[in-house]
Amino acid sequence: MATDQIQLDRIDTAASDTQRDIVAGVKTILLHVQNDKALDQTLESALSLARACDAHLDCLHVTPIQAYTSFDAFGGTFVMSEVIKSIDEEEKLLSERLSAKLRKEGVSWDYTQVTGDVASQIIGRAALADLVVTGRQPKRTAFQGPTIGLLGDLLHRSRTPLFIAADDGKLPDPNGRVLIAWNGSFEAANAVRSAVGLLRLASEVRVVRIDEQKDETFPSTRLLEYLSRQGINADLKVEVADPMPLDTDFAYACLMSEAERMEAGYVVMGGYGHSRVSEYMFGGLTRSVLGGCSVPLFIAH
Repeated sequence: MATDQIQLDRIDTAASDTQRDIVAGVKTILLHVQNDKALDQTLESALSLARACDAHLDCLHVTPIQAYTSFDAFGGTFVMSEVIKSIDEEEKLLSERLSAKLRKEGVSWDYTQVTGDVASQIIGRAALADLVVTGRQPKRTAFQGPTIGLLGDLLHRSRTPLFIAADDGKLPDPNGRVLIAWNGSFEAANAVRSAVGLLRLASEVRVVRIDEQKDETFPSTRLLEYLSRQGINADLKVEVADPMPLDTDFAYACLMSEAERMEAGYVVMGGYGHSRVSEYMFGGLTRSVLGGCSVPLFIAH
């Protein structure tokens, strides 16, 4: 493995705290509320971002329509009054719990509960949000399916970037160090542009490029120049897979290792540079990080 490092100096753009709030660019954060053991960490991640950006927290809890239906032995469907009562009680307790917590946090917030298709409801609400914060832990019910499927739907269908809480309890530090996973793709470029407001708050930004043979890539120095014009100081670290070709396991291990080494507050990357079918059939970096990541993740398609 070979490593090269490049750095471009930032133009001096000292800003007041008020100016930093303005340039953060994230003013509406959509929090996907799931009543599971990952809720507290996901909520704390959203609060950390909301405080740093002086943003409004839009909390959305979606009850899947399938939760209200049951199936009989002959394939028929029906709705049980006991199920409706149980779901209503659960939703009320969740709303009261979050409301009590948020009233003490000193951030602007609202809470909405709807019933419908989970992905479609989040995507519709995200149309007027700057960031969607969610977690990986699914509700322990058969109808919701694997978390990676929902995250894949949100990433592929929404035009709003996702911020996914870490698996191990690590909270994001918007004012700390940030790692950008760069492969020169349009998806990676979209993610960087979407993250510019947050990146301006970071104390250090490092771009990691893992060399692979791919056409239509942006030169890495152009990314550093682009960030510099945005007032963001960044350095570039290039990892070369040896032997080639580059595989997903190497890329994933390389990114996670570098993120832990620099104690990154979160990682920025593009998702689904290949089709979702290819990712599912043959694996891919997007599928790996959606399945599990020890660092908070900012990801866009």
